[in-house]
Order: sequence, then C-alpha cells, then structure tokens
Amino acid sequence: MQNHNSSVQDLLREVLSLREVLNNVGAHIYTKDTAGNYTYANNMVCELFGGQLADVVGKDDSHFFDLAVSDQLRLNDRRVLEHGETLASEELNIIKASGETRIYWTVKAPVRDEQGDIIGMCGISTDITERKRLEGELREQRQLLDTVLNNVDSYIYMKSEDRRFLYVNERTARLLGRPPQDIVGKLDSEVACRKIADQWWAMDCKVFETGGKIASGEEFANENGQSSYYWSVKVPIVLQGQPKALIGFSTDITELQLLKKELERQALTDMLTGVSNRRHFMQCLEREFGRARRYGKSLAVMILDIDHFKRINDSHGHLAGDRVLSTVASHLQGLMRQHDILSRIGGEEFAIVLPETDAEGACILAGRLCESVRALKIGSEEGRDIGLTVSIGVSALQPSTADSQTMLQMADKALYLSKDAGRDRSCLLM
Repeated sequence: MQNHNSSVQDLLREVLSLREVLNNVGAHIYTKDTAGNYTYANNMVCELFGGQLADVVGKDDSHFFDLAVSDQLRLNDRRVLEHGETLASEELNIIKASGETRIYWTVKAPVRDEQGDIIGMCGISTDITERKRLEGELREQRQLLDTVLNNVDSYIYMKSEDRRFLYVNERTARLLGRPPQDIVGKLDSEVACRKIADQWWAMDCKVFETGGKIASGEEFANENGQSSYYWSVKVPIVLQGQPKALIGFSTDITELQLLKKELERQALTDMLTGVSNRRHFMQCLEREFGRARRYGKSLAVMILDIDHFKRINDSHGHLAGDRVLSTVASHLQGLMRQHDILSRIGGEEFAIVLPETDAEGACILAGRLCESVRALKIGSEEGRDIGLTVSIGVSALQPSTADSQTMLQMADKALYLSKDAGRDRSCLLM
C-alpha cells in the first residue's frame, strides 16, 4: 500500500512539473478531443480567452474565436483529426471577446491511442502578430525605398572595397545593360570594360583611403570615342559584419557639359566665319609668347586686311560682303598648319599666330597668302567675279621684344606700311 501511494505521489509530481513547464514555455499549448473540444490549455491560452482552465475545458473554438470571419483554425483542426495530418502553418484568428486579430505560427499533430486510432490532437501556437506587423512595415518601407531609388534621376549603387557591387538601382542596371541580379556580387571589371572600371575605381579608392565623402566630375568614353559626363558623390558606409563599402550617387550631366563646351566655343569663335575671335586670339598670342620665351622658340604674328572691303559692301551689298569674309577665312584656314591660329579680330581684319616660325618663314607665308587670295574668285549675285587682294603686316619675336602686345603693335604698323605702299603686299617690322 505504501509503495502504491509513493508511485501516485511521483506521478503527481511529474504531472505538476510538466504543467509548470507548459505554463512557462512561452507559447500557447493545448489539446482537443475528436469533437474539437478543449481537454487541456496552458496558462497562456487561458489568459488569451480571459478565464480559468475550467472555463476552457469542454468547449470548442466557437466560444473563443469568431469563426464566421476566420474559419481557418477549424479547417486545420479537421485535417488533423479526420486525416491524421501534422500541420505547421500560419493561422489568422479573431478573438471573439475583443475583436482583436492575432496571427500565430501553429504546429498541430494528431494524438493516437495504443491501437493507433486518433483520439484527439495537440497544438502549439506562437503569437507572431508583432513580427508580422514589423515585416509588413519593413516590406512597405522597402517598397517605398525601391520606388524612390528606381525613379530618382541618378545612378545609385553600393560597392565593397574589393570592387564588388552590393546594390544597383534599375537606372544603373540599364546603363550597364544587365538586370540588377546579374550585377550584384560581381566585380566592376566584370560588368564594364576594364578602362571604365578602372576610372570608377580611381575615385572609389579616394573614398576608402580618406574615409570621407568625395564629390567630383567623371568622364567616360565609349568604344566609339563618345564621352559621357557624370557628377558623382560617393560616401563611405559601414555595414555590420561586412567589409568596407561605399554608396554612390551619379547624375548624368552630359547635356549640360556639352552645352557648356558649346558656349565656351561660341565665346571664342567668330560666328560669321567660324574661326577664332579676337578674345581667343589674344589668349593664344599670350600663351604662345610665354612658351616661346620659356623654351627659346621662334614666334611670328600677322595681321591681314582685305583691301577696299567697303567698296565690296557698297557695290555688291552686305550679304556679299559676309560671303567674302567667310570665303576668305575658309581659304586662309586651308593654308594654315594645324598649330597655327587664324582669327577674325574685327571687320575685314584677320590675325594669325605662327608658333615656331621665324621672320623669314613668316614673310614667305605672307607672300604665298597674298598670291593665293589674289587668285581667289568669288561670284556676286549679278554674276560678276569679285576680285580680292589683301595687305599683310608681319612681326617676329626678338630678344628685345617686351611682350605680346608689342608684337601685335609692330604687326599693325607693318600692315599700314603695306597699305601705304600700294596694298596687295606684305611688310615686316621687328
């Protein structure tokens, strides 16, 4: 009798110990009979239902959940009790007393007797409502971020210090001609030609070396030699447990850069003739004068004036005069060396900077120009040829020459000597 009592007490202690474990396991644990009525529920289930164990046992889920709105729980129970399935799935349950919606990760399994017949079921449900809410918020934020990153007018990308792409937005992917998933994880040299990849890397290195933000313009030429221009801002970024990385924002400024270059060209170009204007001429003369002085090179300057140009305007009209200026400029340009600089400096007056040309060479060229223009014929609207001649003043750099302005003044004086001598000729002053 004493041994029997001891066994009962041991069994009772085990049951109480098991109950203590089930009440502190941090999950909703319960059992049901084949009719779906609760036969056991731990404290978390009882707290959820707002009662004691005695208030729960013997009742089915219709007393605690709004099955009319969400019948998923009952359907899953039927699969376990009627078909013997073991299920692991999410369940959306609506608490009847409060109307609150809760989401659980639930594992349900059949309970069998010694003969293998199903006599009920057991279940463990973990409340994942908060996790699902956070996942939903994260998903919405990710969608919002992707929408922004994929529609902003910039190429956005992340790269590691070993030159691998960690992220590219859709705009960057289109530029590289590949879907994003074919770029992420690859080296920059694997998705772009080596030359361009190395140009990217030159700026990337500065970010990793300095540990600070770098902003700079970048120029890349394609296989056809066409350049694209970008304004890039690259910032170091620290990712937990990851190697050093940077995030880059590059904006295509090609149109702006080409417009800037065109405006710069126009600012230095005579719009009628297409040759350099006076401003560009003065810049080039100053530059070449300094270079000649620095390296002991020769330098010559010419000023060329179309003779009796006013008569051409008066006789044939200003449109004919403009045509004469354009034709003479084009003709003279064809007689220049590549590094000679022809400019229209005003009215019918042109000037030429002749690097590495001495006085003798400049005089020979001046004579050739006079002869060539004399042979040039330009038709008028009346069908008559417009005969042309030019007068040229030449100046050459001497050890005593003070500056570039002195050379220009000497060439100008030489021009007037040519005119005084009868035009259609050249004169040298040094």
